[in-house]
Amino acid sequence: MEYILHNDEFVPADQPILTAHNRGFRYGDGLFESMRMCNGKLKFAEQHADRLKAGMKALKIEGGNLLDEYFLRQKTTELCRKNKLRDNVRFRLSVYRAGEGLYTPENNKSGYILEASALTENNYELNKKGLIVDVYDELTKQIDKLANYKTSNSLLYVMAGLYKKQHRLDEAFILNQNGFLCESISSNVFVVYNQQIYTPALSEGCITGVMRGVVMNIAKMNSISMVEAQINPEVLKEADEVFVTNATGGVRWVMGYGRKRYFNEVSKELSAKLNLL
Repeated sequence: MEYILHNDEFVPADQPILTAHNRGFRYGDGLFESMRMCNGKLKFAEQHADRLKAGMKALKIEGGNLLDEYFLRQKTTELCRKNKLRDNVRFRLSVYRAGEGLYTPENNKSGYILEASALTENNYELNKKGLIVDVYDELTKQIDKLANYKTSNSLLYVMAGLYKKQHRLDEAFILNQNGFLCESISSNVFVVYNQQIYTPALSEGCITGVMRGVVMNIAKMNSISMVEAQINPEVLKEADEVFVTNATGGVRWVMGYGRKRYFNEVSKELSAKLNLL
């Protein structure tokens, strides 16, 4: 039987646990972290804990100090043991405001759900087949105080996902309210152009990706030039390389955008260095 962890209690994964009054269900009132374990080690636990704490503070949800690096390591290990999962696992930690009420919460206490699923790869592996992408422009992402956090309010990404499915794409890029590149459905975006790596600045409304920060730090440690910028999507037609990053997939290279085809030398280099951490 597969289990999840709900507020420190193991519950069969197919057992209902949330009521109709749950604020995460009603209002998307919460946030989440996607994490990965490689060879029995939870990767970048400190960065995930810091982002989770910052997001909970921004949403005024209590308990962020308790969901620290130790908590993440302990609970993911416990859930792996319960589910008899081995070394390579994907986790999703969903945190919601536990108080009832209508739009105005009765209190700001937190609840959480931790889920785990097995992965086949031992490390972050660069995708063998490059991604085919397009720009989704039917809706745009608003730049505001919550834009950098992984909140449960995800309708923009759902609609972009439907666009991706309809057009048989591997990924779709999302624009901000000003028409500049923001992120993809599940990842941060990097563009290699004229021997320079660019990624949308946080001021452009993208998620503060844990893997985004890790890759930027790898570039810095290896004297690889990296610039946070405002990126016009038109540069995708001229770029030498495009890749995306997230905490579970690592670095994934893009092969095509429309008729444009890309290389993957920089992606290969960064992915190799990622697995040395």
